Amino acid sequence: MLEALGLTATAGRVYRALLDRPADSLDEIAAHCALSATQVHDSLDELGHLMLVRASAEHPGRMRAIDPAIGLADLLARQEAELAERQATLAASRAAVTRMVADRAEHRSEHGERLLGMDAILHRLERMGRDTTREVFSIQPGNQRPEDLDASRPADAQVLARGITIRTLYQDSTRHQPHTVAYAHWLRSQGGEVRTSPTVPQRIVVVDRREALVPVDPGDNRKGALHVTEPGILHSLIDLFDQAWNTAVPLGATTPDDPATGLTPTERELLRLLGSGLTDDAAGQRLGFSSRTVGRHMASVMERLGASSRFEAGIKAAQRGWL
Repeated sequence: MLEALGLTATAGRVYRALLDRPADSLDEIAAHCALSATQVHDSLDELGHLMLVRASAEHPGRMRAIDPAIGLADLLARQEAELAERQATLAASRAAVTRMVADRAEHRSEHGERLLGMDAILHRLERMGRDTTREVFSIQPGNQRPEDLDASRPADAQVLARGITIRTLYQDSTRHQPHTVAYAHWLRSQGGEVRTSPTVPQRIVVVDRREALVPVDPGDNRKGALHVTEPGILHSLIDLFDQAWNTAVPLGATTPDDPATGLTPTERELLRLLGSGLTDDAAGQRLGFSSRTVGRHMASVMERLGASSRFEAGIKAAQRGWL
């Protein structure tokens, strides 16, 4: 279980032995763990680096294990801080990419065009659908508005009637939205494919792998969109879709709980997001849930872990290898 916190299996065995047999010498610890003296010394170096052991004040030359309630909690807190820092770096990188794409499409050129307003976006989508000859795939994060789905149905029906492939990726949260489920089942009945995933990347629409629409502001797609035809950007968007699609679950298929943990894919993703330093609101936005729904999911997870706080739940989840 300690491997989830970054310990090697050997170091984990030595740490447990030090906790269970504090009076043993290093030779006795080695014999108990069926390890060589070199392996024990290497493990102590590793544990010392992670601040899980200290020199014994009573027995010179020996090491004592730090109580897990202190040592592992401190280790988890340091890892949470590192994850939060990496999350902030990733968010900054994502923002930089968005700014770069927006800057490159600030003015109309042979490679792309900035579209302002929903009328301009819908007009371009209609033209893209009319001109497509092979496939259309899209990522649709968050909750879907009934009026938007109703507006999409005629164009989608025309495209599907021409034998064009449509693949759409929604978030798992849409499985609880009757109007989205109904639309997805209609799409599948016409030959389209629909999958869902706990979290999905930003909204994109790609046609024939030669042109795409991406939002100017991923947080509000109604502010405008970029019509992209530049090969380098298209290649990145297609890779992004393929990665997300290949890990998603077809709508209509169940998303079974993890037999080892009992966690649903959504619960596992929620633990990962909260463990990376996101707040309930931020994690809920990534999952397409309200903060109240996030709280209900966490309450269920904490009950299964026997944890009385989020912090304790984080420690126990890490100890059980859930993170």
